[in-house]
Amino acid sequence: MSTGIVITLCVLVLLAYIFDITSAKTRIPSVILLLGLGYVVKVTSLYLGIPLPALDPILPVLGTVGLILIVLEGALELELDRSKLPFIRKSMFVALLPMLALSFGIAWAFWYFGEGSFKDALSSAIPFAVISSAIAIPSARNLNEKDRSFVTYESSFSDIFGVIFFNFVTENDHIGSGTWGQFAGQIFLILFISFVATLALTYFLNNIKHHIKFAPIIIIVVLIYFVSKIYHLPALIFILLFGLFLENIDELAHIKLFRRINLTQFNMEVHKFREFTGEFAFLVRASFFILFGFLLDKSEIFNPASILWAVGITASIFLVRGLTLYLARLPLQPLLYLAPRGLITILLFLSIPNHKLNPIASNSLVIQVIVLCALIMMIGLIKTPTSHGNKD
Repeated sequence: MSTGIVITLCVLVLLAYIFDITSAKTRIPSVILLLGLGYVVKVTSLYLGIPLPALDPILPVLGTVGLILIVLEGALELELDRSKLPFIRKSMFVALLPMLALSFGIAWAFWYFGEGSFKDALSSAIPFAVISSAIAIPSARNLNEKDRSFVTYESSFSDIFGVIFFNFVTENDHIGSGTWGQFAGQIFLILFISFVATLALTYFLNNIKHHIKFAPIIIIVVLIYFVSKIYHLPALIFILLFGLFLENIDELAHIKLFRRINLTQFNMEVHKFREFTGEFAFLVRASFFILFGFLLDKSEIFNPASILWAVGITASIFLVRGLTLYLARLPLQPLLYLAPRGLITILLFLSIPNHKLNPIASNSLVIQVIVLCALIMMIGLIKTPTSHGNKD
């Protein structure tokens, strides 16, 4: 039995790799293929009568680790300088405005047509308003450099803003002046932790000569994230700042604290670390979506009770996105289509307590919105010419 499991896992990962490298040619988002692969494995195992343990508890852990690695991988690809500040502000605007507009708009619909309080409806709506960087960043790799950087910034900011907003709404029963003060304190504390931890990890990366150094850094980053979560701190800020710091340390070379760093050697180590993070992120991301596909129920995918809601929410997502891109004076093609929902949507949805979940926000609705957004993204990417990574 153990031999069969190992062989099956190896075949699944290799198939996920094939999906990943062929997505540039087929323009089919790998998430759709991975979900389908997981579902096929489930049907096959049931047909063959293979007993399997309960895998549901693994999904949130895989998803959280995947989110950490994907945001870190994206941050390690972003170069910062003063000329890019307007570009970064614009990506923050496009990430924040639709997230807030969709959250309150969908929440109003949930509250008006469903049951419960508006606050619970808002908690249930936020997962649908957040772009999934786990899908957006890999899907944008064949766009030109400017569009690819924008998608990386925007989806990473959307994840961070979405998680912070979601935690703020779900963890505070009453929102008042004291709540805002506590929230400001949490932001300040995570910025301080990010500064100290980033300096320590940079020292580790620069000075440790042991042949194993990247795995401990990843473990420490994950550890800091989960410990921060215990104290309700917005830990994704730390992940983003750490990645940006490593990639852009050249910009800080004039500061006395960093003059002793051999930048040429350090940048080589960062390049290796980025490759290690990317491969690890691929493995975790692929495992998450295969497992999620395995746990899918056919009745949830084709549930007629939620399909109208799914179509309405999906239409709202792309309508609000189009208006926001227009206000930001950004091209609709191909950015309009790159608004997938996925890993972060599932993670936030699974973390809502059952007694606070609006009855309209069902598993079926989450799955249908994810699939519809992925299909629209696929159609948009098929219409977009491949740039092969050329700069604008």
